[in-house]
Amino acid sequence: MSTHSLTTGAAGTSNSAVPPLASLANPTVLTQPAYEPGKPVEVVAREFGLDPAAVDKLASNENALGPSPLALAAARDALAGVNFYPDGGANLLREKLAAHWSLSPAQFLVGNGSNEVMILLAQAFLRAGDEVVFGAEAFIVYKLAALLFGAKPVAVPMPAHTHDLAALRAAVTPRTKLVFLACPNNPTGTVNTAGDIAEFARSLPAHVILVLDEAYAEYLPDGAALDIRPLVADGVRIVGARTFSKIYGLAGLRCGYLYGDAEIVGLAARARQPFNVNLVAQTAATAALDDVEFLARARAENAAGLRQIEAGLAALGLHYTPSHANFVLFNVPRKAAGSAATGSATAGEKIPDAARVFDVLQRRGVIVRPLAGYGMPDSLRVTVGTAAQNERFLRELAAAL
Repeated sequence: MSTHSLTTGAAGTSNSAVPPLASLANPTVLTQPAYEPGKPVEVVAREFGLDPAAVDKLASNENALGPSPLALAAARDALAGVNFYPDGGANLLREKLAAHWSLSPAQFLVGNGSNEVMILLAQAFLRAGDEVVFGAEAFIVYKLAALLFGAKPVAVPMPAHTHDLAALRAAVTPRTKLVFLACPNNPTGTVNTAGDIAEFARSLPAHVILVLDEAYAEYLPDGAALDIRPLVADGVRIVGARTFSKIYGLAGLRCGYLYGDAEIVGLAARARQPFNVNLVAQTAATAALDDVEFLARARAENAAGLRQIEAGLAALGLHYTPSHANFVLFNVPRKAAGSAATGSATAGEKIPDAARVFDVLQRRGVIVRPLAGYGMPDSLRVTVGTAAQNERFLRELAAAL
């Protein structure tokens, strides 16, 4: 074959006539915003010339205590068998989850983090013209899931950073297919009561599926989280999404699950790819469900950390949103612009300072999360760390301010 034949089409057409790849892509991909996770420790250390061991990552709501010891031991044992494919149906884990929740294994779908099960749900139920309702200051993946499958995202304002259930209900139309509701909510840490959520769920029309995002539910006191099982038994179209990434400390293994209405779960499972959750993750998650001692310690340490951070923020005169999760949302006051030194800013104009504080904290070895992408350019979110990490964060924050 000649070189010339490699640069022409079947009819001798030149490359100039070849359509750009973007024109061949699914249009929904072209408008899909990118999810930006917190920066890894190694990247920040390299960028600012820091020792990685001296960098505290408090940006992604990971468990500062590390992984569940029972899960870690099981994961190590599982490594010897990674020459085999994982259980394609996550049968052992689903059986363990079924026993844990007193439900049937058919009521569980295991995924590569709770993110995947929510995307699978969207893939199974959304089509162009459908609507997805969620809070404007809720997890951005709800919006991404809607856009990916051609549905319309409907973001509902959240007074005081809390879901307004009446407003969410009013936003539901005949085109609404999914409603996402997180409790506790990420990134604000706020909650709605179990009774209010149950009433909201029962009020939804039959063509709507309520997805209760419970990624941080284990941090709530016993009895505070909504038990969706009575609703499921009554025929309410509701599913919950949980994860082993947060309180169980297994974020690096990526394992989560959808549970609730068996028909909804079964339809979402049809979109699941084979072997979507690896062997080590399944094994570790199965063991983690037995680690009640670790969960109790993590919950107690987190509660103490929340008190430490919130008291420190109050001492600095910063407004924060009381949190029920393992992170705190706080505001950084805007600064009055000067004159020429502020560039294009007009003298006396209030300009955002959160981005500068975020940058200064990174340079000092503390990574937090900016929230401009959530429409909150004056806010930062900090994960609860160890007592020493929390103290350092507050010290560095005071210096940055």
